[in-house]
Amino acid sequence: QFTPEFTALSPNQKIPALFDRDSGLGVFESGAILMYLADKHQRFFPSSGEPRLRTIEWLMWQMSAVGPFLGRAHYFLRNNPGKAPFAEAWFAKEAQRLYSVLNRRLDARGYIVGDYSIADIACFPWIARHAWHRVDLNDYPHVKDWYLRIAGRPAVIKGYSVPDGKSRIPMPE
Repeated sequence: QFTPEFTALSPNQKIPALFDRDSGLGVFESGAILMYLADKHQRFFPSSGEPRLRTIEWLMWQMSAVGPFLGRAHYFLRNNPGKAPFAEAWFAKEAQRLYSVLNRRLDARGYIVGDYSIADIACFPWIARHAWHRVDLNDYPHVKDWYLRIAGRPAVIKGYSVPDGKSRIPMPE
């Protein structure tokens, strides 16, 4: 990831990054990749209007809140417990808040925006680490129902097993 070729594709030198051989375009950052692929294949991303705007809003919520804050929750709550009590408490509380936001959003909805979309695709892997966040999905029934619905999708099951063919989707108790 530190080669000149990869840096040209991803200036931040981080994965994910994509090079589309069909178009010759390079794309970096997960949200941009999701939008690019969804537009290219005309799936999981409304083409216009309010549905597209709402999908972008919730995708940006994942990028600006769910990813960064739950990632820090992983760091403090799972990987370094007992080393920073203030940070552990703060990120645990923020994790609970984010799950509450998602739970409210999913009240009377099957998916975050309506149909299954890149907003769901972006959020799901973070929620799959609910145990790392010390979150019981039973406390968030709409999130749990959404999670189980997505966890049952054949493509999600198949994708979750990459790269070793053995990984399984964490299921709530």
